[in-house]
Amino acid sequence: MLFIDFSSAFNTIIPQQLINKLHLLGLNTSLCNWILDFLTGRPQSVRVGHNTSSTTTLSTGAPQGCVLSPLLFTLLTHDCTAKFSSNHIIKFADDTTVVGLISNNDETHYREEVPQLVEWCGANNLSLNVSKTKEVVMDFRRNSVDHPLLTIDSSAVERVSSTKFLG
Repeated sequence: MLFIDFSSAFNTIIPQQLINKLHLLGLNTSLCNWILDFLTGRPQSVRVGHNTSSTTTLSTGAPQGCVLSPLLFTLLTHDCTAKFSSNHIIKFADDTTVVGLISNNDETHYREEVPQLVEWCGANNLSLNVSKTKEVVMDFRRNSVDHPLLTIDSSAVERVSSTKFLG
């Protein structure tokens, strides 16, 4: 299982790209326009104590802490699906897990799924945070085999014995 961590997932949403996907899903134009209006031209400033920064206008991303943001991210990633039937991609807001069934010592489909996911991320303005991405290997055989480390963009993914599964 590969537990994916995206870098600033909600902040990277490109509104027009999301709207195009929503149209493909069949959402009506009025709702799409409302969402586009919600995501673009948002004023933001930061306050620390009695000091407030100047206001800047954001036209990418979804507001942090907003109930709608996880839903919008989920809709953005609806087309991120497994290429091989032996793999499953489980998503819960911005937490994504690739589950691959390895049988007969053949890891090919699981290992080929990862570059497909990386390519999908690139096309959808998402960046994988490899240093926070973790892999868990569960081998129930009596004589387990050493599996080579998984790499993403030439960086080895840390293999751990346990992690939190939020999906």
